[in-house]
Amino acid sequence: MATTSTPRESAAGLPPLTPGRYRNRLGLISIIACFGGLLFGYDTGVINGALRPMTAELGLTPFTEGVVTSSLVFAAAIGALCCGRLSDGWGRRKTIIMLAVLFFAGTLFVVFTPNYEVLVVGRVLLGLAVGGASTVVPVFLSELAPYEIRGSIAGRNEVAIVIGQLSAFVINAVIGNVFSEFTGVWRVMFAICAIPAICLFVGMLRMPESPRWLVEKGRHEEALAVLKTVRPEDRAIAELGEVEQVAEEEQTERQVGLRAVLSNKWLFRILLVGVGLGIAQQLTGINSIMYYGQTVLVESGFDEHAALIANIAPGIIAVVGGFIALTMMDRIDRRKTFTIGLTLTTSCHLLIGLASMMLEVGNPARPYVILALVVAFVGSMQTFLNVAVWVYLSEVFPLHMRGIGTGVSIFMLWVTNGFLSLYFPSLVAGVGITGTFFLFAGVGVLALIFVITQVPETRGRTLEALEEDVSTGAIYAVKERRSRRVTH
Repeated sequence: MATTSTPRESAAGLPPLTPGRYRNRLGLISIIACFGGLLFGYDTGVINGALRPMTAELGLTPFTEGVVTSSLVFAAAIGALCCGRLSDGWGRRKTIIMLAVLFFAGTLFVVFTPNYEVLVVGRVLLGLAVGGASTVVPVFLSELAPYEIRGSIAGRNEVAIVIGQLSAFVINAVIGNVFSEFTGVWRVMFAICAIPAICLFVGMLRMPESPRWLVEKGRHEEALAVLKTVRPEDRAIAELGEVEQVAEEEQTERQVGLRAVLSNKWLFRILLVGVGLGIAQQLTGINSIMYYGQTVLVESGFDEHAALIANIAPGIIAVVGGFIALTMMDRIDRRKTFTIGLTLTTSCHLLIGLASMMLEVGNPARPYVILALVVAFVGSMQTFLNVAVWVYLSEVFPLHMRGIGTGVSIFMLWVTNGFLSLYFPSLVAGVGITGTFFLFAGVGVLALIFVITQVPETRGRTLEALEEDVSTGAIYAVKERRSRRVTH
């Protein structure tokens, strides 16, 4: 791993991590915070099986089905942007507590909705909470974790997301098949969401604030006290010194907020990288599978009940892939992980398109071949892209723009997600599974070119060392030197 020789690059000079109770404390904090990811996953996944009985009870049309599904996603875009900014001013911990309340309130609106309009209000509230959690929880974990294990700590949130989605698929399958005659079965599916919302609220009341945020606000003693609970004492003191130096230089140079980002070409460029990476992740179509997986499988040849059960398979492989990704996060460079992931997902898109074209409707092998390829796609996506993208967005931005930078990037991620979720049924109806996945494959090639040419490396660096290189453009010099070494 090549590094620059900037004065702030002192990762090797920090006292090493030694065994101690701080690791247990870090583990507990990550578990509690990841209830936000669990809620994110459950609330985005539950619509997959709840949509059909919901449509039957409330009389939804194809358009209003799209509105119900996409309203959460578009609201998540707003939640990501606003909560990123809010967490910079109000604090990461308080923002997560507020999101737990929002999750609970949105659940009540959906469960007790008398009509379509109130249902959309509930979905919007849940979307604001989902978007906020997608921004704030990874940043909170990234700022608390030692740089040596930052990838695996921050990446736990993405694993929690897919566990939440798998839980939704399993609960949908059980409730949907056992209580299929019950009119309000979809309300029970959504009501489950209240349990992790309560756990997140109660748990975060006892969790610490981000030490890096505390330093930025001038609360140095509190920051040191927090660091001593999640680091060996000598490491905590040394790390606090680094963070204090960065915060002092930012204030001296008035390098704070969105104005600083727009006035610095390197900060603006890294913001565009974050936005591009978020969009590229969504244009793989992963969430179209997670939201409309049952629809895709029905179009492939499964009947409704079989599709509901078969839909669990992508959820299982997503969780397995997530755990594999955690073991790789601190061993393999982010850019290499992105490159492998996009290559595999694009290949899967091509194969799904070819299989749906070559195997005619009615062929008994068709649904199982497409299911196997969808599972391979989800596994590739989760192992090499999803976890790595969320970790990357939580670490690449400097402290003074971390909330807003992550928020803007995830805002664009959710907007892309929203348009895909709104128009995916129409896309499948218009060009079929074949055309849809060929289109995803074409976009995958463009995303691969973007990652190879534009995305710099972040693994194995302290957040403070990364900040120096991102602010001055030195991070691109590191990338170019690596590219020349690989070429030669």
